[in-house]
Amino acid sequence: MSLLRRIEKGGNPDPGGQQPAGGQNTGSEDPNRLSQVRVQRKAVAQTSSHQDLKVRVQTKVLSEIDPTMDTSSPQFRAQIEELFTTILNEENIVLSRNERYALFDSIIAEILGFGPLEPLLSDDTVTEIMVNGPKNIYVEQRGNLTRANVTFESDDHVMRVLDRIVAPLGRRIDESSPYVDARLPDGSRVNAVIRPIALCGPTITIRKFSKKPLTVEDLIRFGSMTPEIAEFMRACVVARLNTVVSGGTGSGKTTLLNVLSSFIPDDERIITVENAAELQLRQEHVVPLESRPANIEGRGEVSIRDLVINTLRMRPDRIVVGECRGGEALDMLQAMNTGHDGSLTTAHANTPRDCIKRLEVMSMMSGMELPLKAIREQIASAVDLVVQQQRLRDGTRKIINITEVQGMEGDVVTLSDIFEFEQTGIEAGRIIGKIRPTGLRPKFIDRIEATGIHLPPQVFGVGGLRF
Repeated sequence: MSLLRRIEKGGNPDPGGQQPAGGQNTGSEDPNRLSQVRVQRKAVAQTSSHQDLKVRVQTKVLSEIDPTMDTSSPQFRAQIEELFTTILNEENIVLSRNERYALFDSIIAEILGFGPLEPLLSDDTVTEIMVNGPKNIYVEQRGNLTRANVTFESDDHVMRVLDRIVAPLGRRIDESSPYVDARLPDGSRVNAVIRPIALCGPTITIRKFSKKPLTVEDLIRFGSMTPEIAEFMRACVVARLNTVVSGGTGSGKTTLLNVLSSFIPDDERIITVENAAELQLRQEHVVPLESRPANIEGRGEVSIRDLVINTLRMRPDRIVVGECRGGEALDMLQAMNTGHDGSLTTAHANTPRDCIKRLEVMSMMSGMELPLKAIREQIASAVDLVVQQQRLRDGTRKIINITEVQGMEGDVVTLSDIFEFEQTGIEAGRIIGKIRPTGLRPKFIDRIEATGIHLPPQVFGVGGLRF
């Protein structure tokens, strides 16, 4: 007997449980449980009915709409709305105003948008979307992972939405190329993996970017940096110091790179190089370049390294590389060492020291047979500053180290922390702390002062001693 039937009959919902003495069931909790089961059953029925209605109306709209119309025109949406109203009237479908709006929005999302992902993409509190097959969708909100209350119909449904994402970028995803990096029109980063690589079905990871680019004031308000750090980083960018933003996956490197790039003066020519265009620079003279994968014949690939080399012929004042992950690191270092000061890039690493090691390894991936000491000398000469970003255990993202690359001592690249994060406690699950100066002034302070910027001594701590 089903759970609902047992409750309705006043029986014990637990088949293995015992009735109270005398065969009477007190049923103290049965009305509540009965109500819960009925509500759940009603919700399932409503969801199924809504889904059937949506599919039926959507299919009819698609069969009657003019396929020659421009889908981006206002007339196209108006025609869909007119057909939608006509179909509801013809079939005598009575809906409340809210239900009508919800049904129309979901059909519009299927035809013009990204289907079930549309409400998640429009929700500003959602920072990341993870599709693990058609029925399992998770989101990150305020640093916490939760299951979303939306699903796809099938693998084919996910693939239709995925094709809508990658097709405008000239990219493809199929069995011969089962994974792809792409971006949404708002710059959000998309990674997708399909069968046979993804065993649970099409898997999509979307890292959303704010529709309005975050500013340095936003990062100060979030606690990612202090006003003193912001003042110092602005001075470093204006003084054309070569900077590497280091951090793990999801630590906020690209966001920080965007903010640092906003300090570049408006009268300079900036060339950006990215695998999938994510940077949102607000200067006027910006030339964005994006890499391209090989076509179905294995030809036409344009790598990040190709673009970095090409930027040197484009008269750049600043070169901004979204991420160094291979042999392009050596070309970036050489650009920094040959008159392209003030360049910015990011790298995956857990500490500033690890960042230097990563640059060594990536330089070796270039295929150039260079001795390790020569590579380290290139790094020590090219990189002035490593800014370490980290996502803490409570989900917040903060700058935890700002480290100067001072030079070489023997065969070792020497580093000196100028600022470091100090944790003072935990309150209500949130990490309490602040990035503080170490008391050391950087050796490159003369370069900053040469630009006319004079930082107050308290920025570097009491006394501002220089060693």
